[in-house]
Amino acid sequence: MAVRCFYTDLDGTLLGRGASLFTDYEGRFSLSQARALQAVDRAGAEVVLMSGRRRAQVHEDARLLGQGSYIFEAGSGVVVDGEMTLLLGDFDADPTTTVVEQVSARGVPELLFERYEGRLEFHEPWHLDRETSHLFRGQVDADEVNEFLAESGHGDLRLLDNGAIGRRMPGIETSHAYRLVPKAVSKAAAVEAHARMMGYDPEQTVAVGDSLEDLDVARVVGRFFMVANGPERDPGIREALPRFDNVTVTEGQAGDGFFQAVVESLVTDGA
Repeated sequence: MAVRCFYTDLDGTLLGRGASLFTDYEGRFSLSQARALQAVDRAGAEVVLMSGRRRAQVHEDARLLGQGSYIFEAGSGVVVDGEMTLLLGDFDADPTTTVVEQVSARGVPELLFERYEGRLEFHEPWHLDRETSHLFRGQVDADEVNEFLAESGHGDLRLLDNGAIGRRMPGIETSHAYRLVPKAVSKAAAVEAHARMMGYDPEQTVAVGDSLEDLDVARVVGRFFMVANGPERDPGIREALPRFDNVTVTEGQAGDGFFQAVVESLVTDGA
């Protein structure tokens, strides 16, 4: 069955060092990502960015790549040809304010900072101007945090682990980025929603990523590629990989891994 769509994470996956489309994981100039995108276009498929970044940021990235669809703030919403759909599940959103403002008014970030003092902080400056997700950095057990949220009366929220990052929190050797989102929000749910909107069979879709949250997308696509830098930096990914039978760990890191994912997928389906 021919591949019709590639879903890809941005930082650490499609983008190389410095969040550039034209650098590899080490920062050297590379055309691998551009060549892969060209191959997808020639095959008549589309690329959909699935990112934790803010909507405005992902919109600009998608526009530069000539793509009409994208997923933003870790699956909080999907945009198709300019039409946005929020995917907040049962979260009781107030139409007069943002989800971030509602969660802040409940004091949830401060609650977490107090409970996990020295282990969690805002991921400055990228935590600003967000609509549906608070952005943190540090090192915590997301499952433990989610149990604490439920016990504290905030069971309509969850903390998701978006993988290891270069910007460290003081005192922590390997910092991760975390997003506090409505409980139903996930990249997997957003990918599933987009594929349904477009009429794609799951077997016609491929996803590429570098984090545990990305890996969860393997449940709803035909094939998933984990770029090599993901499990290299995060032992949690290495532990989770055996749970999936449709995942390939690429030989290359970041954009080189994305290139491998595209080539292998298109060769397999004969495009």
